[in-house]
Amino acid sequence: MNFELSEEQQAFAASARAFAEAEFAPHAARWDAEAIFPREAIAHAGELGFCGLYAPERIGGLALPRLDATLVFEEMAAIDPSTTAFITIHNMAAWMIGTWGSDTVCARWGEDLTAGRKLGSYCLTEPGAGSDAASLKTRAERDGDSYVINGGKAFISGAGATDVLVLMARSGGPGANGISAFAVPADAPGISYGKKEHKMGWNSQPTRTIAFDNVRIPADHRLGAEGEGFRIAMKGLDGGRINIATCSVGAAQGALDAARRYLQDRQQFGKPLASFQALQFKLADMATELVAARQMVRLAASKLDAGHPDASTYCAMAKRFATDAGFNVCNDALQLHGGYGYLAEFPLERLVRDTRVHQILEGTNEIMRVIVARRLLDPDAEVPR
Repeated sequence: MNFELSEEQQAFAASARAFAEAEFAPHAARWDAEAIFPREAIAHAGELGFCGLYAPERIGGLALPRLDATLVFEEMAAIDPSTTAFITIHNMAAWMIGTWGSDTVCARWGEDLTAGRKLGSYCLTEPGAGSDAASLKTRAERDGDSYVINGGKAFISGAGATDVLVLMARSGGPGANGISAFAVPADAPGISYGKKEHKMGWNSQPTRTIAFDNVRIPADHRLGAEGEGFRIAMKGLDGGRINIATCSVGAAQGALDAARRYLQDRQQFGKPLASFQALQFKLADMATELVAARQMVRLAASKLDAGHPDASTYCAMAKRFATDAGFNVCNDALQLHGGYGYLAEFPLERLVRDTRVHQILEGTNEIMRVIVARRLLDPDAEVPR
């Protein structure tokens, strides 16, 4: 197994790093403090192809492997995990539209999404359907050449500031097989948005509820076949789990780099903090956990790229491990900074706040354990290795 990145992959990662240092680093703290959604910076990311990394070429996407996409997201998340996380969600929405959308839908939004000129939100979660996504209640009733949508969604990233909603709604009976997917104009009559939620982190992207009151959309705005929505959603979540795990790895790398610099510069008792063995050991443990998380994420991405039958299990394992490890590394880096780590002048407190939610979204880490345990306890399944 070759763990080395190709020259092309290294160059792609370097371009993402340079972009984030130029576009994110000078502004990330202000975006967080003032809850600013940086559409202009995201549009600049689109100009480099970062808004359609794995979207199909039919809509102008780069159609990259998920492994290559992780390289871009990691570099950007090292500086601003909140904005990067939104870009990963947008990438998922663009990929779904480009993969399952009709020619009409792709013509309306496709190239604008991959170019970053328009943005997409992913709408699965409801007030009463979080971990149990198959129980969602938002309905899409067929009415001639249209669907009429009624219901509500919760915790939607970008809601109120995006252009198209990739919506999962019940078009049939109960259970997973009654769910279909739709591309819905974000400004369609009958859509209303709740207040912008005040959050612990992820402040550079708005989060709102969405209400649908007799929202009528053309039937050709359905993505995929009738009843295929839950399968599409689950395919999206496999990639989404890799994406959010990658954001944790990137944030942890940014925190580790900051801690290394601080330990070498800061002096106590007449010598650099880096000379104290207890702190050296802490730094070594942080680096070890980070490298392990990175390799697990890249393994899961390679399994997903290869269509491995256990890809979902690997994605769940990677999401659970990397988001826990990433948060712990950020938290330890804050501790190594002492009181300075608690100040907004340093990036540590922002990285800690932003990575905390990674253990919750795209399926809580408790649900990740359920997915892995079910696979391990299936008498007909091969144990992942």
